[in-house]
Amino acid sequence: MSLTREDLERDLPRKSFAHLKGEVPLLAEAEFHASLERALAGWNPKRDLWVFAYASLIWNPLFHFVERRLASIHGFHRCFCLRSRTGRGSIDRPGLVLGLDFGGCCKGVAFRIAADQARHELKLIWRREMLLGSYSPRWVVTRAGNRRLRALAFVVNHATPNYAEKLPAATIIATLAAAHGRYGSGADYLYQTVDCLEANRIHDAHLVHLRDQVMRATHGVHHAVECPEVGA
Repeated sequence: MSLTREDLERDLPRKSFAHLKGEVPLLAEAEFHASLERALAGWNPKRDLWVFAYASLIWNPLFHFVERRLASIHGFHRCFCLRSRTGRGSIDRPGLVLGLDFGGCCKGVAFRIAADQARHELKLIWRREMLLGSYSPRWVVTRAGNRRLRALAFVVNHATPNYAEKLPAATIIATLAAAHGRYGSGADYLYQTVDCLEANRIHDAHLVHLRDQVMRATHGVHHAVECPEVGA
């Protein structure tokens, strides 16, 4: 089952945590809203708002946008550093999802959201990304071709209990090969991310290596998914 825009409009991700009875603690509502307002305070409401995507936001954004561009940021890299106890794993067998951590560089996609829609669309993104406080959103400078854009990026929060720090490749492979959650398996999450990066001429050698090893571990045959190609 995939997460949908309707789910976000109805705030279903938050409601779905009710049955877990505190096993996956939610960010307090006051802090949830405060974090959104802090991010919006760094935005000029007369201008369109850019969001930098590096994983599932690329292939399943769920928010309305008017433009997307291939982009890169420096000082951060994409890695499997967040445990997933619902979406791509379970309480008993947590999975892993990608986050932006410090150091290196990262190629991804920058989405432009129209100014008059930005507050509402960002609230939907918050309902998707910020329920557990796993990220510390921050404004970053991203390069898109010969343009420099100021974009909002979701950087991993080292203080969250979901932060997995730097894991050995063997641990990541074993986890992705075994974990499964509400939105599918860790393996499929990895495969779809690699497919969509490569469809947009972004080669992440580390993720490709992980994909090949997970396929070997699961004896699986992966059929590439179609991904929209982003303009340069």
